Amino acid sequence: MKASAGSIVTEPDPERLAAAEELATRSPVPATAPRVVTGTAGWTDKTLLKSGRFYPKGTSSAEARLSHYAKHFRLVEVDATYYTLLPPETAERWVAWTPDDFRFDVKAHPVLTGHPIDVARLPGDLKRAIGNELGPDLRRVYASRLPRELSLEIERRFLSLVEPLLRAGKLGCVMIQFPPWFTATRGRARELETLRERLAELPMSVEFRHPSWLAPDRAARVFDLLTRNRFSYVCVDEPDTLGGGVPPVVRVTDPGLALVRFHGHNLGGWQKKGATVHERFDYLYSPEELRSWTAPVRALRAEAKEVHAIFNNCVRHYAVINAQGLACLLTEP
Repeated sequence: MKASAGSIVTEPDPERLAAAEELATRSPVPATAPRVVTGTAGWTDKTLLKSGRFYPKGTSSAEARLSHYAKHFRLVEVDATYYTLLPPETAERWVAWTPDDFRFDVKAHPVLTGHPIDVARLPGDLKRAIGNELGPDLRRVYASRLPRELSLEIERRFLSLVEPLLRAGKLGCVMIQFPPWFTATRGRARELETLRERLAELPMSVEFRHPSWLAPDRAARVFDLLTRNRFSYVCVDEPDTLGGGVPPVVRVTDPGLALVRFHGHNLGGWQKKGATVHERFDYLYSPEELRSWTAPVRALRAEAKEVHAIFNNCVRHYAVINAQGLACLLTEP
């Protein structure tokens, strides 16, 4: 099944799919366990919509889709905020369309993470300002190359989206996923401290993508840095832990919130040069793999007020049924 131009989503193993779907049918509704909420990275992935396995037929409006999602989950990760600057009116609608106890984990814009900014996705006035400063044909630019007033304006607009969620008590955190080249150095540690100084009261989490942060001779200092600066460490489950990825270390650095992000175990897609998002995350967890995470999640729950378990394997309805499946297992004795 084609997911997008140039990418192929493989057919699932029928037995694995049947087992995962059966487990999901036994999930609580919404998919929660005591002090643990599960959810998915987004709720309008094209392959999810095309699968017809989650949204009822005719559920096509933004309000209808989010309202239906919120019946089954109390948490979602907003990934669109990484790619573009959404207006605060969008977040105000999300607040209106979801229950009082619903939470949004908002993925940070590249202006905060150090990734290159896609100029074409910026509002027209910012595109023109960048074109005037750096040239009209510029496609991507790092925030460090921008005039300070422009980078601050991009940051301000990102935060203006977050504000309605924070005001309504529906902001789980701003999730800052650093790029793979963000290695553990004193300068990088200072960048984290500066980020906390700038955004003093904002709940934030950090996902590292370079294993240097968890090197045996450094990990304790890194976790102390996160604790002192009130960053929630994002535990990850990903394929390439032996080839330069981040191992599944379970740690609480903020007693208010602990997070786990499930990226799947599709090593081939993960390592493929130029792989699409769907190729990287084309993976369905088996019930046995989910069960192996129940003890770590309960360990996080023992130290944190709440645990967010986010499934990023957003291909077809995989993330949905895996999030439901984990909630089911966490409610078992």
